[in-house]
Amino acid sequence: MDLVLEAADHHLLTPYVYPAGWPEGEPCRQLLSLFVITNLGALVLYLLFGTLSYYFIFDHELMKHPQFLEHQVRREICYALRSLPWISVPTVALFFAEVRGYSKLYDNIQDSPYGWSGVFLSMLSFLFFTDMAIYWIHRGLHHRLFYKRFHKPHHLWKIPTPFASHAFHPVDGFMQSLPYHIYPFLFPLHKVTYLGLYIFVNVWTISIHDGDYRVPRFLRHVINGSAHHTDHHLYFDYNYGQYFTLWDKIGGSYKSPTSFEGKGPHDYLRKAREK
Repeated sequence: MDLVLEAADHHLLTPYVYPAGWPEGEPCRQLLSLFVITNLGALVLYLLFGTLSYYFIFDHELMKHPQFLEHQVRREICYALRSLPWISVPTVALFFAEVRGYSKLYDNIQDSPYGWSGVFLSMLSFLFFTDMAIYWIHRGLHHRLFYKRFHKPHHLWKIPTPFASHAFHPVDGFMQSLPYHIYPFLFPLHKVTYLGLYIFVNVWTISIHDGDYRVPRFLRHVINGSAHHTDHHLYFDYNYGQYFTLWDKIGGSYKSPTSFEGKGPHDYLRKAREK
């Protein structure tokens, strides 16, 4: 995140916003800047990609499903916009630790233990590490001690739209994002790769709420896509994974998506029309 902070300081904050006597490296200034940048970035990613997905990918026929709530899209957006600033508070603390040099993020390819191959391997490692960690965090949030207080709000949306992607209770949202932020404190990762993965993670989160169940047949039981996650919203105790189905299969929580078996939300609507 220091790359973004440096760019913001150079092009905007130092020349136009902050007093001339406030040094760029001063901790309070960095915290304030990171808070603003994190919130603006989250809003842009959520609203931009959520809107694109809603208008160009999401099947609006799903809004006719009986489990689609009245004014649901507006409620999803309002819930997300209320939660994102609170989620950003602990997130900014972790970004601040990165900026102050406590992570294993690096600037140059030559700093990678294995050069370009190390960058590629770190991307795979990031995906598999976060997929594993999020599986167990997500499953833990379904425990009776935590579900009603923290995770149930996200399950209001039985037939989610892309705007449900970030409509979490703040504790839920931060806990499920935590593995992304922990990774660079444990393993070397290029700074640009980290920013790219941060954007990818947000887009992926939107995509698994978009109601587009198309996946190559040979990947249907490997990739945890929108069909799997829609069933998670409908049936609760299945398909906790983020990208892959591996940990659901290991943990005994894998459910073959009903949409692949002719029993999903689209099939319900089709049969209702035929009656």
